[in-house]
Amino acid sequence: MKCKLVDLSEAIAALVRDGDSVQLGSGLETAIPFAATFELIRQRRQNLHMISPISDASTDMLVGGGCVTEVSASWIGNVSGGLGHNYRRAVEKGEPHSIKVNDYSNLSLAMALFAGAYGLPYAPVKSILGSDILKSNANLRSAENPFAEGSEPVVLVPALRPDVSIHVVQRADKHGNNHYWGSSGVAKEAALAAEKVILIAQEIVEPEVIASDPSRVLVPGFRVDAVCHVPFGTHPSPLTGYLKRDNEFFNDYHKGSRDPEHYAEWAEEWIFDTSGPDGYQQKLGNRLKDLRIKGEQFGAPANYAFE
Repeated sequence: MKCKLVDLSEAIAALVRDGDSVQLGSGLETAIPFAATFELIRQRRQNLHMISPISDASTDMLVGGGCVTEVSASWIGNVSGGLGHNYRRAVEKGEPHSIKVNDYSNLSLAMALFAGAYGLPYAPVKSILGSDILKSNANLRSAENPFAEGSEPVVLVPALRPDVSIHVVQRADKHGNNHYWGSSGVAKEAALAAEKVILIAQEIVEPEVIASDPSRVLVPGFRVDAVCHVPFGTHPSPLTGYLKRDNEFFNDYHKGSRDPEHYAEWAEEWIFDTSGPDGYQQKLGNRLKDLRIKGEQFGAPANYAFE
């Protein structure tokens, strides 16, 4: 099998093009690939369409970096602080430039990725009936359920198929096979819906380790285009079993992004001056050590024998 291990900078350069639709943050507040966010900004990608189920401050950073012209999301901001300052400036003032916003609810965005994953043209939902989301997202269509007796309205949510989907896993082998545990949100659907998949792995292990527990596989290796070994590549978001959420970092970012000048200073310090994941970890220093999860709580063993 082909070895898919590459540096993160090489993966972004080879697989993410200007104008692509890029999915980030499908784990719903955990396992957000911030290392990829920083690399997209370093490489000054432009005209990206960000598909962000819950990306915490990731998409807000990309908007501030001038990388984004379209957003499909239910909310863009900082979970610790509120609506993202860069996102709000882009929508209200066109700074650093205007962005198109496709509003979704959390469920309707998940269903759009579900439809993309399973080759469906759309998914029907009812939860956004009566909301203003239908007015703000022209892609959504109201319809009648043809199987119901009498009138029963539904909303048809067209499939989303990202050009690139980026995910963090706890471990992977060099062929792209992987293990993930903890809350996965809509990660599996997002990965299966995408044309290309980049994995950021906390650890690289032998293929036998992955084969020993097939139930933990997030996305099959043959669907993975690149594996990047970036320990703690989720920081400042958490990763089950390895890293706690860095609330102080998020709060500092929220304060530092209140105006474009301070955001530029923040980005220079934390993105451009660090040069890459290794420099970023060195800058974190003991802070990263304090955030590491030190306890152990293992799940019960599972017997996969079939004879």
